[in-house]
Parts: sequence; structure tokens; C-alpha cells
Amino acid sequence: MSTSLQISLAVGGGLVLAGIVAHGAWSARKNQPKQATPPKPPAGPEPVPPQEPENPLQPPVPTLMPEPDALAGRQEPSFDIDTSLGALEQLTTPEQRKPVLDILIDAIAPVTLESPVSGEAALAAMPATRRVGSKPFAVEGVNVVGGQWEIPAAGQRYSAFQCGVQLANRTGALNPIEYSEFVVKAQSFADAVGGTPEFAEMAQEVARARELDQFSSAHDAQLGMRLRAHRTAWSPGYVQQSAASQGFVATAIAGRMVLPSGQSGHGPILGLSFDAQAAQAEDPEQTALYELAMSLDVPQVLRSEAPFARMCEIAIALASSMDGVIVDDSGNPIRPETMEAIHADLEQLYDRMDARELSAGSALGRRLFS
Repeated sequence: MSTSLQISLAVGGGLVLAGIVAHGAWSARKNQPKQATPPKPPAGPEPVPPQEPENPLQPPVPTLMPEPDALAGRQEPSFDIDTSLGALEQLTTPEQRKPVLDILIDAIAPVTLESPVSGEAALAAMPATRRVGSKPFAVEGVNVVGGQWEIPAAGQRYSAFQCGVQLANRTGALNPIEYSEFVVKAQSFADAVGGTPEFAEMAQEVARARELDQFSSAHDAQLGMRLRAHRTAWSPGYVQQSAASQGFVATAIAGRMVLPSGQSGHGPILGLSFDAQAAQAEDPEQTALYELAMSLDVPQVLRSEAPFARMCEIAIALASSMDGVIVDDSGNPIRPETMEAIHADLEQLYDRMDARELSAGSALGRRLFS
């Protein structure tokens, strides 16, 4: 009797212990971060269909092969490179020589010349740094061939120049000290090329800079959304795979991905980021992520790209596929009606920027909001 009781207790204890172990394993799997789906193995070669027996009444079809002499005389297509040009000429293309200065956002000093100046002389006269304080400094010349303004390049000749400094950017407005530095740099360049500069009054340009800075500050919209894990955490690989399914690509910065623009020469439409330390962990797939962030730099992206609408669509799609919740920086849920209100405000902002000829994503807009 006692033996049967002991056996029963032992069996019962074993079942309880097995249940505890199984529950622990289940809990561990439940709390493990979601993993990326392994890529499917490449498909094997297609099976070769069985060959039908040859018809003795039908002669075999000959295989056409090129004659050996024809192969020997064939040449692959190639691209000729003119190695007689100097390094500067090879590296400077017409696209890179396009003018950048514009009276809308630059203080410009014309430089008159008595005779044309070579591009080599202009390049040698350039200041060591192309900045005035925190603002970009640039020089442009009128090419004697065609009469177009362009960035000076070797191998060209110029009949006039102009020096310019940007009136405002995200660091603030051009101040009197920076304008004075601009005058010194422009005068030095003019002296080196034998030209005579003409400068606008400092008070006038500083006032223009302040007004432009006020406009840019009122229209510098940078929007963000966060996606927060609802039940189960994510691994970095799972986040990257999910984001890649929406068109994002990884960058050289750990934990940073971007949605590329479809327009040549433009920066990314959206940014996506998550914990960089998690992305660089020794075993990132065992690292738990509970949040990722999406960002839109409005003035840097063309209106035609519909960036905010795409941001909302992607956030909703990721929230659905990753079991997440869309929140703002304060952790408050962002609902569809909130997205619609933001979109309406954004359209008015676009209209004001267009009216000022500083459209979002345009060359001037990108320079001003940089």
C-alpha cells in the first residue's frame, strides 16, 4: 500500500514539475522579441522535361553556332575616357557648375573685371573656407562662352564674378559680424582676380536677413510619429525587415533607415530610427525594442511626394503588421482625425512657402532650411 502511494506521489510530482517546466518555456517564448522571418532558400533548377524519342523520318535540326573567325573578330562595347584632361576638368561636370546664388536668400556682391579671367585663376583666388560664420559663402562667374552664370571651373574663362553669402539658415540670421567677414572675403577674392566689388549697405542686408529668418522659423515644420509595441517586443532584425517591406533602406548609421526619394538629387522622404545600442548589441536578435520613430523634415521634401500622407499610410501599415500603437512624442495616441487636421495645416504651410518662391524641396528651400 505504501509503495503504491509513493509511486502515485512520485508520478504526480513529476507531472507538476513537467508542467512548471513547460509553462516556463512557453512564457520564455511568449516574452521573446519578435524575430525576422528567415529568407527563403533559392529555388533549385527547373526539372528538365523528358525528351521525346527522335523521329527517324524527320532529320535533326542543326544548332547554329558562330564561326571561330567571327568570335575572334568580335569586340565587347567599351566607353572611351579622355585621359588628356586634367583632374579638375574630369571631376567638374556642367551639372556641378550650376549657379546657386539667388537674391531671394543671398547677399550678393558683383565683381566687375577689366578683362576675362581664367577658371584656374578664379579657383586659386578662392578663400580657404567656403563659410562666413555659420553661413555658406559662394562665388559664381559669367562664362564667356554662352554668357551663363556658373561655379568657376578650370578650363573656362569668365567676364564677371559675383560673391554671395546666405542671409539665413537654421542657425539664425546673418549678423553684422558675419556680414563684415563676408566683405573681407569678397574683397580678397576681387583683389586676387583684378576685379572691383560692389557691396550693399550692411544695415539693409542684415534687415533682410532678420526678416527671412522670421519667415523660415515660422515655416520650419518637422513632424514625428512613434510606433510603440503593444504586447510583444521587437528585435532589431524584425524592425528592419518590417520597415524594408515599406520601402525603407538601411544607412551607415546604426538604427537609422530612410525612405529614398524618387527624384534625382533629393534627400530621403522619411527617416526611421530605433535604439542604436540595440542595433549594435553582440546578439541583437535577443535585444528587445519597444519603440521606433518616424520623422519628416517638411521643407526638405517636395510637396509632390505627398510625404505626410505616405508617413501616415506607412505608420498605419506597420502598426497593423507589427502589433503596435501610433503615438506622439508625449505618448498620446495619434488618431486618424488628428492626422487629417495636421494634413490640412500642412497644405496651408505649403501654399505660403510656394507664394514666397521658397517651396518645400526646391533648391532654395533646401538651402534655407539647412
